[in-house]
Amino acid sequence: MNSESDTRAKLIDPALHQSGWSEDSIRREETAGAIDIVAGQPKKRAGRADYILRVKISDDTRPIRIAVIEAKAENLPPNHGLQQAKDYGSHKRLNVPFVFSSNGHQFVEFDAFSGLTSNAKPMSEFPSPEALRARYEAGKGISLSSEIARPLITRHTGSDASLRYYQEAAVQAVFEKIASGGNRALLTLATGTGKTRIAVALLKRIQLAGQLNRALFICDRTELRTQALSALSHEFANDAAAANAGNPEKNARVIVATYQTLGVDKEDGDASFLTTHYDENYFSHIIIDECHRSAWGKWSEVLTRNPNAIQIGLTATPREFEYTEQSAAAVADQQITADNLKYFGDPVYEYTIGQAIEDGYLAAMEIIKNNVFINQKDFPEEFTGVEHEDLAGLDIKDPITGEDADIASVKEHYSANSFENTLMLPDRVEKMSRDLFNYLSASGNPHQKTIIFCARDKHADDVAIMMNNLYSQWCSENGSTPLQDYAFKCTAAEGKDDLPDFRGASRHHLIATTVDLLTTGVDVPVVENIVFFKYVNSPISFYQMVGRGTRLNPPTEKLMFKVYDYTNATRLFGQTLKERFSLKSEQDQDKEAIHIDEKSKTIQVEGLDVTINLAGTFILSMNEAGVAVPVTLEEYKQKLASSLLEEIPSVDEFREAWIVPQKREVIIGHMPDGGRAPIVIKELNEMSEYDLYDVIAELAYGNAPKTMVQRADSFNYKHQVWLDSIPETASRVIRAVASQFGKGGIDNLENPSIFQTPEVKNAGGVTGLQEYPEGLREDRPRTALEETKRRIYSA
Repeated sequence: MNSESDTRAKLIDPALHQSGWSEDSIRREETAGAIDIVAGQPKKRAGRADYILRVKISDDTRPIRIAVIEAKAENLPPNHGLQQAKDYGSHKRLNVPFVFSSNGHQFVEFDAFSGLTSNAKPMSEFPSPEALRARYEAGKGISLSSEIARPLITRHTGSDASLRYYQEAAVQAVFEKIASGGNRALLTLATGTGKTRIAVALLKRIQLAGQLNRALFICDRTELRTQALSALSHEFANDAAAANAGNPEKNARVIVATYQTLGVDKEDGDASFLTTHYDENYFSHIIIDECHRSAWGKWSEVLTRNPNAIQIGLTATPREFEYTEQSAAAVADQQITADNLKYFGDPVYEYTIGQAIEDGYLAAMEIIKNNVFINQKDFPEEFTGVEHEDLAGLDIKDPITGEDADIASVKEHYSANSFENTLMLPDRVEKMSRDLFNYLSASGNPHQKTIIFCARDKHADDVAIMMNNLYSQWCSENGSTPLQDYAFKCTAAEGKDDLPDFRGASRHHLIATTVDLLTTGVDVPVVENIVFFKYVNSPISFYQMVGRGTRLNPPTEKLMFKVYDYTNATRLFGQTLKERFSLKSEQDQDKEAIHIDEKSKTIQVEGLDVTINLAGTFILSMNEAGVAVPVTLEEYKQKLASSLLEEIPSVDEFREAWIVPQKREVIIGHMPDGGRAPIVIKELNEMSEYDLYDVIAELAYGNAPKTMVQRADSFNYKHQVWLDSIPETASRVIRAVASQFGKGGIDNLENPSIFQTPEVKNAGGVTGLQEYPEGLREDRPRTALEETKRRIYSA
């Protein structure tokens, strides 16, 4: 036995059964995995498989996940997979306290409660379900038989039954906190990973456990309220309702409301609607969606007025930022995070954007960073904006009247955050828009759903106009009929009614220019590009903006999206923040970015020399510390190569595993980003004519890649002797089968209908392979196909 699957089936499973673990207490869970497009249709590859152990108190209760086993080939040490298993077993993935690694003969255990790792022990000593349950209850400080733990063990066969592994882990973590006596819990999950779905599962399980009196789901946008009500209605039907100014919906079991409806969005804390319609402790359960979106004072009264309620906060913002940029936005972020942690405590469960991409649940991210130079004197590492002297002799006007402005009205210094606020720069807008449009055109065509984040409403207008002009020129040059409403402004001022078209239409409303309206609350899976034309200092806002592009798009054609960064916004990904903009007053500049400085006149300047250079292409990927950071394409390739070489050290072993579908799925599932890493590299390296085998073999083993056509052609002459040695009919069929490789790689060879293709059928089809001289007669087609694949890859 030389594979993990062999170790599981022949060694670990029997040992577990011997220790008292029944088959229904052992669960094999898979992450989403990669998705290929084969012959125009999506094909899902297997993701990473986890070996989960569960316990339950009776046949009619829900099993509780308490352990994970990392199975390795029997020729490896038993602790070979321990660190990998610890990473997946942590509260940031599976949320189980006991982690095992085994080669089928021995096992080692890591106990998260004690922090200790055991010595290797024989599988005959593997702990029983009763033993692990007792240790779990003692470590968590709970009793699964208690009344307070009922939601934790309550079965639900509705939407809860189809939760993704991390969603189920989040639900379990909340109920564990409640079962241990707590009434507050904070969940941190990346945008696009289904926090609303988790909320629905929590409330439904609480209801089924007989503990739901009245619940409040509170959010800060009407769009979020609509989405939440839709999700809740599937489980609660008419027992879920949205409160509005005219109706508090007190007959509903679950009430959905915005801060604005409750009257708690005002700085003075006036919560008249809340206090008028809902008595103290009216709600037994409260869920605060996007609790990072509002300062503590805006919704704290909802919680303090219901002190006996179970209170659950949902946020997309990671708790750990290293703020070296002490801007007003960063300080505000820190305060919100501190308030949340002070009130709720540390998150009971965390799932980051990097983990979701790596698991295959969010789209992979390519980052194109661009340096924008003004007058060729400024460099991004030390950029400070423009000075009074830079504007001398240029065309300076009042942007409202169009009249010439006196040079005396020009300030001594304009920070980068002043651009398109107090200092409007049409040349910069034109050059950046043109650069972006050229990217879109070069990557296929400009008809790509794109969100451009702008500095202010006027800036969004200007960018939309420029993008439309560039598009009209492109259509004229390419003989195309322009689509209507190509680019449009979508801000709080106008454009909100166009959101349904942006979300759903494919032939209009393609480019949305916005300030912050699309930052959150809008689920647009079709978005292919996120663009930063505005300077961003708030990591919270930044993660929300990027999150607009992370969602996969059914029917899964979208595997990745691009971030075009013109303002160094991507520096805010979870790494130590380096202060790039040494501005004279960070707090002043942030105020200036939001509000026009009343003491200085807004001016428009034309004639600046603006140039744009590519700073580099990056992929967002997890580093060794488990933090998602942009890495170069070369670093990303090295990560893929290292992950493969650790499992399969030689190209010969790789080839033998690759030709077996089940083993190939395991190989890909263990690769970075849910197995999408090689697919991303294939796309970025423009290797569409190559089978994935050649993409990977070049990276990991240094093999010279061959196109699918080259492999199919070389197969015929390099294996001529072998082809001549087998019966003529079988040889003819094999040649026809090999020719199909040139049209679609290994997926074509393994397509069940391959023997129905005209070439193969005319050569003799599947019956012609009955003459193949090796193997049992009924297995000869499979044996012949396997040998053909082996020889194609060695050609």
